[in-house]
Amino acid sequence: MAETKLSERVMNRTWRKRLMTTVRRLPPLSPGWKGAAIALSGTAGILFLVQSYLLIGSRGPGDYVIGTTVFLLAIALISGGIAGLLHVAKRIPSRYIGPAIASFILLFISFIGPMTVMVIVTLSILAGCSLSGALVYRWMRGAYREAKTLKKTAAGIAAAVTAVMTIGIGTWLVDDGRAKLAKPYRLSVTKPAERYPAVLDNPAEPGPYPVRTLTYGSKDSYRAVFNAEDSLITEPVDGSAFVANWSSLRTKTFGFGPEAMPLNGLVWYPDGDGPFPLVMIVHGNHLATDYSDPGYAYLGELLASRGYIVVSIDENFLNTSPFDDLFMLNVLENENPARGWLMLEHLKVWEEWNGTEGNPFHGKADMSRIALIGHSRGGEAVTVAAAYNRLPASPENGGIAFDYGFGIRSVISLAGTDGQYEPAGRPTELTDLNYLALQGSHDMDVSSFAGAAQYSRIGFTPGSDYFKASVYIYGANHGQFNTVWGRSDAPGLGNLLYNRAQLIPQEEQLQAAKVLISSFLEATLYEKTEYRAIFQDLGHAREWLPDTMYIHDYADSRTTLVSTFDEDIDLTTTTLPGGQLIGEQLAEWKEEKVEMKFAPGPYSAVRLGWDRDRARGTPSYTIVLPDTGLAVPPDGSIVFSVADRSEAREEMTDLTVQVEDVHGNTASMPLSAAGGLLPMLEGGIVKWPLTSLMPTREPVFQTFAFRLSDFGRVNPAFQPERLSRIRLVFDKTAAGSIYLRDVGIRDDVAVSHADE
Repeated sequence: MAETKLSERVMNRTWRKRLMTTVRRLPPLSPGWKGAAIALSGTAGILFLVQSYLLIGSRGPGDYVIGTTVFLLAIALISGGIAGLLHVAKRIPSRYIGPAIASFILLFISFIGPMTVMVIVTLSILAGCSLSGALVYRWMRGAYREAKTLKKTAAGIAAAVTAVMTIGIGTWLVDDGRAKLAKPYRLSVTKPAERYPAVLDNPAEPGPYPVRTLTYGSKDSYRAVFNAEDSLITEPVDGSAFVANWSSLRTKTFGFGPEAMPLNGLVWYPDGDGPFPLVMIVHGNHLATDYSDPGYAYLGELLASRGYIVVSIDENFLNTSPFDDLFMLNVLENENPARGWLMLEHLKVWEEWNGTEGNPFHGKADMSRIALIGHSRGGEAVTVAAAYNRLPASPENGGIAFDYGFGIRSVISLAGTDGQYEPAGRPTELTDLNYLALQGSHDMDVSSFAGAAQYSRIGFTPGSDYFKASVYIYGANHGQFNTVWGRSDAPGLGNLLYNRAQLIPQEEQLQAAKVLISSFLEATLYEKTEYRAIFQDLGHAREWLPDTMYIHDYADSRTTLVSTFDEDIDLTTTTLPGGQLIGEQLAEWKEEKVEMKFAPGPYSAVRLGWDRDRARGTPSYTIVLPDTGLAVPPDGSIVFSVADRSEAREEMTDLTVQVEDVHGNTASMPLSAAGGLLPMLEGGIVKWPLTSLMPTREPVFQTFAFRLSDFGRVNPAFQPERLSRIRLVFDKTAAGSIYLRDVGIRDDVAVSHADE
């Protein structure tokens, strides 16, 4: 024992000597630097002690000392770590630092995607390549030939770890991801065939018309397809007021500047007398020289065969061009309004052709029945066009007069953006037109449902006849709505970061688009109102849609909204004056902006949470209708939109929908009678194990409708026309959290045959 203690004392003296020798070898601080360090540390320390006292001193001296000490220790560790890294960096040769920094930048811009994922992947490749390169180079130079066994062993372990790391990174990059795409609530399961008798024709089937094609464009267009022998000639238009920072390189590439934007289009049209509704499609942002407009031929051919004139317009010259933009150092700016304005300029040409004898389209286009379809930024451009269409002048420049007024009845957004352009600094609000938004759960570009925001800003005036709908498609991505874009949503190598194995096949996504777009146009341009039923309940299209999972929302101008939760901060009053909102035994009850993936959305809902095990009674939420000002049609429906917001829930939510008349007669039906509330669908778009670095779920609203006559069958004493209360009773699913909005009464007096 004595020998052990003696040995320890000798060792301690040895280490102390080594430490003192090391300290002596460190370059001493000059008096100036030493004084600076003392003054800075002293001042910062005193100010911190004061701030700490002001923040936590009221908790008492014990907590003040503990909290201050812990924070100081944390700061000491962090600053020591940074100082250590800087010290190590000093010992790294500049001939490595230079290439390392350059390589980091090159790798970073090669894998454009979510910021955190970009950093991790870039650093991993940097570390793996550096270590493997160092080991291989040292081995080739014979550094390990005469090395001791311990050094060789350490080098071997390092080589093995580096090899595994390098192979792992490479494999991860080239792999498409995890292919498992569970669909427990696919359409065939949630919408059984016996509930949906086949009474509609498949809108995705070709129609009776032979299809002809034509192109048109400005003379000497930068693309020969628009100057073919039989092409129609259009005059360029001055769009310089709608864009900024158009570079000379862009002018050289395309052969024109912003003052001479061409009007180019691909046309599919029926071989018939007409007149036919006009459908205009615009693409979004993509590589400018990888032309996007041909990617909607599948829609052009289908719709033309069914009696529509379809034109896919060319706006590629407004898109990203790494060469012309000097690799994003000199990008085209503020082009979003130009995308919408150009659509109206195309419509002016069509109006002229339609009235010109001898033109192939003379009398062919019905200019009172127009639909605009936009993809990505085009999905926002179509709303800009619809807004400009009704304005007398540009919102940003009163000197630019507008005189459009076309018969735009319908607008469709495919994975559309929102808020990239706000006319006069305000969100684009639209009234009295039909609107459809489609979004994929695995969209790797517009990865949050931006179209839902525009959906919330579509309004209707009393007595009009319009509707709006949204459909969220599980497994759909951003690009597969366009056959040119396909499965690649990111630029170049950035696609290697994403879980593309989980995408539904492109033919399925195109089929979903064809079914929904064709149905929407049949309902809104050809006024086949029976096709509205598909958007009220997707079960009516179960035989045609791909068998994946869907969440859909619907509202129309026949609905009197009782509560939208957008009007004020009083959570006890309804939007319709005179009503009342009552929550009982709820764990959560507040009105808020809907929390989407990355930020709250620009629309509100009431957030309701419940936990029956902790409640003293059955949780419920009651909407008391106003005593006056609301006529309840006996053949109407109560409608509302709900979104699940329980992160961990994988099963459907159920509850009881109860109605009560002025005499106290009640009738109840389960929510599951109308399909049940789907959980938030998980879209793990970044590959494992980095999936959780991006939000994978967000609340998407699902519409529910219950006919008052059905409640009358449950309880014959219940009088639908004397409805006084609508109550959601949380008596089935034990605990959960939902958003509720757009509670109203819909007049179904004009129900279609398919609705019955």
